[in-house]
Amino acid sequence: MKDKSTRTKRWLGKLRNKYRLVFMNDETLEERFTFRLSRLNVFVALGTMTIILIFLTSILIAFTPLREYIPGYINVGIQKKLYELQIKTDSIEKDLEKKDLFISALKDVISGKDLPAEAPSMVNTRQNYNNIKIRKSVEDSMLRAEIESQNKYNLLRYGSSDKSSGLKKAIGNILFFTPMKGIITNEFNPGANHFGTDLVAKKDEAIKAVLDGTVVISDWTLATGYIIVLQHQQNLVSVYKHNSALLKKCGEFVKAGGPIAIIGESGEFSSGPHLHFELWYDGNPVNPKEYITF
Repeated sequence: MKDKSTRTKRWLGKLRNKYRLVFMNDETLEERFTFRLSRLNVFVALGTMTIILIFLTSILIAFTPLREYIPGYINVGIQKKLYELQIKTDSIEKDLEKKDLFISALKDVISGKDLPAEAPSMVNTRQNYNNIKIRKSVEDSMLRAEIESQNKYNLLRYGSSDKSSGLKKAIGNILFFTPMKGIITNEFNPGANHFGTDLVAKKDEAIKAVLDGTVVISDWTLATGYIIVLQHQQNLVSVYKHNSALLKKCGEFVKAGGPIAIIGESGEFSSGPHLHFELWYDGNPVNPKEYITF
């Protein structure tokens, strides 16, 4: 034990031993700079410099465009631009096809060839339904009326205790991913035909899928703007409306938490940048606030 303590004292003594670092002029042997150092001081100085370099590097990566070169970093702005460029490319491709068709027809006119009676782009592909003579029977009309009357007021029975308890038992244990962190500005109100929750967040915020699912609708409508709808297991459907851009196409499979759209204010029913989120179970709307923490 004495030998071990003696070695420890010697080792600590070596760390504290003073050394002199002298910078001299090689020709005149004149001393320029002199430093009194110890091994402990050198270790402390190197450790401090290392910590400072790590801190400065972290700040440089976090607050400069260099972070975009880190693998796995999601740049929402670039994805939005890529989507817009894809739309423009499709439009340019269609315009080029029309121009090629026009130039081909112009060459035929110049060369004296006969043009077809109807240009391919002007062919009406719609059916002439006026010539259909089949009429629905009385029995068919009665059956349709009976089926429609059975489900006519299903949405208004949402608040019944039996149905609410059944929904909570069915999907109450499902872990939903939060589509977007934000402030709720308009809550679920089926009596006012508002079957979802409105969330406000910062500009260009990414919207995520609440569960694993398949994109069944990825389109634009006049009322709700860019809309994307996901079909999940257990007859669950999630709806995301008023987006500024859609990141997934119809038929694609997405994982829970994966970005699917960018927040926006598209559509006539939008009064500002927000997300209108709806959750449907077995064909009926449910209050998302009861199952998801926003």
